[in-house]
Amino acid sequence: MVLEERKEPMTFKVEDFVSNCKEAAIEPDASSSIADILHNAVSDPEQLHLELGRPERAKIEKLYVSASLTIINVIWAPLMTLLPHNHNMWALIGVYCGRENNIFWRRIQSDHDGRIEAIGAKSLGPRDTQRLGSNIIHSVTNPTSNFTGALHVYGGDFFAMDRSEWDPQTLEELPYDVAKNIRLFEQENARLGL
Repeated sequence: MVLEERKEPMTFKVEDFVSNCKEAAIEPDASSSIADILHNAVSDPEQLHLELGRPERAKIEKLYVSASLTIINVIWAPLMTLLPHNHNMWALIGVYCGRENNIFWRRIQSDHDGRIEAIGAKSLGPRDTQRLGSNIIHSVTNPTSNFTGALHVYGGDFFAMDRSEWDPQTLEELPYDVAKNIRLFEQENARLGL
């Protein structure tokens, strides 16, 4: 008779996740190491709900911010969209509930206004992760009528890095406005009567 090995259920604790990411951030290929940590974290969404709660409001929750690493819990409101933007650093996304649709863009080389064109898309659901290189431009939409929760990890200070966003009508490049984009989350809550 062969005895089955019992696996202990995975538990998610913010302080352990942050500590593991900080430790991996000093490795030569930090984004790959942290991608594995993130993949493990979102592999059991219920554990994230136990630690972070069930999403009830749109928000950007800072879990850790330094010059070399940012970890945030992003809650997208139903039907919320964020304009095309870049990060100028590698990024990792791990969805634990809902859906996050990403459209990927590239600069039009012959355009002097910095305009962009769409080149692809990827839809992420619970347990999905995505690595983004430092030159990636993307827009994000929650296409569902539910909140979407995702852990985002960046290879730098997400709130201090000079970045760009693009006008949704003209697709012309503009300076990224952190304060305006954070206000968008509260505007979405107001739209929902929260």
